[in-house]
Amino acid sequence: MERKEIYSVSSLTSDIKALLENRFPYIWIYGEISNLRIPSSGHCYFTLKDRNAQISGVIFRGQASRLKFRLEDGQTITGLGRVSLYEPRGTYQVIFEYMEPKGAGALQLAFEQLKRKLSDEGLFDAELKKPLPRFPRRIALVTSPTGAVVHDMLTVFRLRYPNVELLVVPVRVQGEQALRDIPSALSLLNRHMAVDLIIVARGGGSLEALAPFNSEDVARAIHRSALPVISAVGHETDYTIADFTADMRAPTPTAAASLAVPEKRRLEEEVAQLKARLTLALGRRVDSGRQSLAALSRRLVDPRKKIYDHRLRVDELSQRMARAMHRVVSGHRTSHDWRCDRLAKASPLVAVAMGHREIEGLSRRMALAMERLVSRKREAIVRLEQSLNALSPQLVLDRGYSIVRDSKSGEVITRTSQVEIGASLDVVLADGSLKAVVERKDDGKKEI
Repeated sequence: MERKEIYSVSSLTSDIKALLENRFPYIWIYGEISNLRIPSSGHCYFTLKDRNAQISGVIFRGQASRLKFRLEDGQTITGLGRVSLYEPRGTYQVIFEYMEPKGAGALQLAFEQLKRKLSDEGLFDAELKKPLPRFPRRIALVTSPTGAVVHDMLTVFRLRYPNVELLVVPVRVQGEQALRDIPSALSLLNRHMAVDLIIVARGGGSLEALAPFNSEDVARAIHRSALPVISAVGHETDYTIADFTADMRAPTPTAAASLAVPEKRRLEEEVAQLKARLTLALGRRVDSGRQSLAALSRRLVDPRKKIYDHRLRVDELSQRMARAMHRVVSGHRTSHDWRCDRLAKASPLVAVAMGHREIEGLSRRMALAMERLVSRKREAIVRLEQSLNALSPQLVLDRGYSIVRDSKSGEVITRTSQVEIGASLDVVLADGSLKAVVERKDDGKKEI
C-alpha cells in the first residue's frame, strides 16, 4: 500500500509560494486601485481589481518614491510585478516594481496632481503675486549659460534697455540635477545677490524635458523667493507648475526680457513729450502769472493813503468808543443809585426799629392781658375757696360734731354695727382728739 504524503500548513504554503513565484516571476498586469493604505513605513498596500476579480498588491517605499505620480483610489494602472504569497496569512499578492497610469501618461498625471495640491495650498493665489519693478537696475537670469535662450535674452535686453545690469546664474535646466540647481540658485540670489528681479528661463521641449519646472521643489523655491520672479519656460503653448507659482508668466524667454524692462527708445520719446508739455505748461503758467501781476499792480494803492485812511478810521472809532463808554458808565451810575435807594429802604436797621416798636406794643398788650387774666383767676380762687370752706369738715366740727375712727384700722365709724363693746376709738373734735372705749351700744331707737 502506497504511503500518502501529509503536508503541514507551513510546508504546503511554502510549496505553493515557490510554484507561484517560479511560474510568474515577472508579469504585466492592469486594474483599478482600491482600499489604498500608506502606513508610516511608506509602503503602499492596495487591492487591484476588475469587474470579476481582485488581488492584493503592494509597492514598497523605494519603488513608490520613484513613481512620477501619486497613487489614489480609483486609478487604473498598468504595472510590472511578481506574484508572491504571504505565508503568515496564506494570501497571495502582486509585489510591484513599476507602475504607470493607464490612459494619461505618468508625467501628465503627476503634473495635474501637483497642480491641484499646490493650488489647494494657495501657492497660486493672485494676492501673493509680487509687483515687478518698473525700472530694474539688476536682473538675474537663472538658466543654462549655453544655448540660444540666454543669447536671445541678452540681445533683447541690449536692444530695449542697455542700462540694466544682467547677472547670469548658470544652472542645469534638464534632468535630475536641475531639481537641485534651480532651487539652490533662487535661494542664493535671495540671500546674497542684490538684484531687483529674477527670470527663470528655458527653451521649449517635451513634457519629460520640462519635468524640473513641474516639480514641487522648484515650485516651492519660487514661492519662497522674496524677490519677484518671472517664469519663462518653453514655448507659448507650454504651461508648467513654475508658471503658476511665479509672480508673472512669460510665454517665451524673449518675451520675458520684453516684460522685465521698458524700451529705452520709447522712454526717451515719452520724456521728450513730457518735457515739451512741461515747457508749454510752464510758459502758460508764467504768462498767466504775469497777467495776474499786472492786474494786481493796477489795483495796488499807495500805502501812505491806506495809512491816512486807517488813522481817520481809528479816530472815528475812538470817538464812538468814548461816547459808548460814557453811555455805559451813565447807565451803570443810574442803576447804582437806584439800587442804593432800594438797599437803604430795605436796610435791616429799619426792619429792626419796626420790630422794636411792634414788640413794645405787643408787650403792653400782653401786660394788660396778663393783669386781666390774673384778676379773673383770683376771683375764681376766692369763689372756689368759699365753696371749699362751705364743704370743710372743720366747719362741721366747729358746730359741735366729731369724727370717730377705729383706733386699729383707722376706719371712720358711721354705724354702731361697725364696733364692738370694748373697742378703742379715736374721736376727732374741732380743737383736738380723744381716746374712748365702747362700754355699750345703742341701735338708735332710744337715746343713750
